[in-house]
Amino acid sequence: MAPPKEVAGSLKDRLASIRSYFGKRRGRKRRKIALLVDGPNMLRKEFEIDLGEIKEMLRDFGDIRVGKVFLNQFASEKLIQAVENQGFEVVISTSDVDVPMAIAGMEMIYNDNIDTLALVTRDTDFKPLVLKAREKGKTTIVFGAEEGLSHALKNAADYVVVLKKNKEFEILGAEEG
Repeated sequence: MAPPKEVAGSLKDRLASIRSYFGKRRGRKRRKIALLVDGPNMLRKEFEIDLGEIKEMLRDFGDIRVGKVFLNQFASEKLIQAVENQGFEVVISTSDVDVPMAIAGMEMIYNDNIDTLALVTRDTDFKPLVLKAREKGKTTIVFGAEEGLSHALKNAADYVVVLKKNKEFEILGAEEG
């Protein structure tokens, strides 16, 4: 079955589409998901990323056991508060967030209570993390903004959700990435 290429319409329609896509692939087993968000790379006004919508997309696929958003020291108090209010743990880095996020990702790979690693990023620097997760038997999902999404990252993941303008998205399986 080919994934839906583009879904517009109401939030309810979009969520039904992704639930259908992931639901047919999950079998009966609820996945145990770690969701890691590259804040400086993805939480920008021009991308209109809605973390609540991403959580909703993943909830039908499984249970989010870990949810962390990595931010740098320049993040506003308003952003930090908004992320915390959505139930995420906020990790503040004094420099680039790539290293702390990669370390957290490796911890999730070796955590027996996690079987799915979901990353919200466009950054090719996370390709080795995705490959290691797959090597260790974890399912990988990358959510990335269409603009600047690394082809290498798309091709490394099991599933890719390309987040487009106007709250549209495209779902790719590894073979289409």
